[in-house]
Amino acid sequence: MKMNKRLIYGILTAILITVEVLIALFIHDSFVRPYVGDMLVVVVLYCLVRIFIPEGVRLLPLYVFLFAALVEVLQYFHIVDVLGLGDSAFFRTLIGGTFDIKDIVCYGLGCIILGLCEWIKIRQARSKDIE
Repeated sequence: MKMNKRLIYGILTAILITVEVLIALFIHDSFVRPYVGDMLVVVVLYCLVRIFIPEGVRLLPLYVFLFAALVEVLQYFHIVDVLGLGDSAFFRTLIGGTFDIKDIVCYGLGCIILGLCEWIKIRQARSKDIE
C-alpha cells in the first residue's frame, strides 16, 4: 500500500514540476505565473515529501508552508547573494531573489487547500472504518 502511495506521489510530483516549468517558460501573464505558480510550488513540495513519508504526518501542509515562508523571508535578506550563488541563474530561479508578501499568501492558500485535502482523506478513511 505504501509503495502505491509513493508511486502516486512520485508521478504527481513529476507532473506538477512539468506544469511549473511550462508555466515559467510559456506563461507571462499577471495571474497564473505569479499566483497559481506559487500555490503549485507548495503542492510540489508536499508531494515530494510524501514520496518518502507517504502517511503519518498530519501537519505536513503546515510544515511545507513554514518552509516556503522561510525561503521567502530569506529572499528578503538576499540569501542567494549571501551564499555566493548570485551569478547562478539556476539557484537564483530555484531559491528566488525577490521577497514578496503576496508569495507567502499564495503559499498559505496552497497549504490550506492541501490541509483540506488531508482532512477529507482522514474523514473518508474514518467513515470506511465505521462501515
